[in-house]
Amino acid sequence: MDFNDIKGFAFDMDGVIADTARFHGQAWHQLADKVGTEWTPELADALKGVSRMDSLELILKAGGHENEYTEEEKNALATEKNDNYVRLVETLTPDDILPGMKAFLDELKDTHYHLVLASASKNAPKVLQYLQLTDYFEGIVDPAKLSKGKPDPEIYVEAAKTMNLPVNQVAGVEDAQAGIQAINGAGELSIGIGSSLHDADVKFNTTGEVSLAAIKKQL
Repeated sequence: MDFNDIKGFAFDMDGVIADTARFHGQAWHQLADKVGTEWTPELADALKGVSRMDSLELILKAGGHENEYTEEEKNALATEKNDNYVRLVETLTPDDILPGMKAFLDELKDTHYHLVLASASKNAPKVLQYLQLTDYFEGIVDPAKLSKGKPDPEIYVEAAKTMNLPVNQVAGVEDAQAGIQAINGAGELSIGIGSSLHDADVKFNTTGEVSLAAIKKQL
């Protein structure tokens, strides 16, 4: 994709705009302890960018508990995790925006790019509210209305529709491999934040490196 073709940006939330992933980690860790699954760095990494129910299934499977709960009980566990997460989210302030990301959002807003949030988190609107970033985004893709989670491209296809743009005019910003796969699968430009995201079209090690000039330089 040529830099001048980009008309809109679709953003993941966790690890891109704010480190709410640590809250997810704390809340999932609490749940893993409850169901008797050992919490490991590998399990924590596997949950990145994955929907709530899929994350629960991964935790249950990791401990060999996947056949021990009814669907109703699984829903109750997922709700309990979310309640714990929301209590942590309520402590967020604009100081929790990741380095450089507020400046990048300001730059995009000032140059009239379309901006949409494409997060698997159902709590994304609440997170934006506490970060005081709600007004930057013209829309938020509702994960509850999607049939498949990342790495399926559906969320990024919907993000393009929300902006009324063709996918080949949209860049997606992610910090997880599942998210990069979703962006690439949608036919959009993938911007990866993190040294291990080899499949990203544009790569940055940290959020502080991201700017329009830096993106243009890599393209």
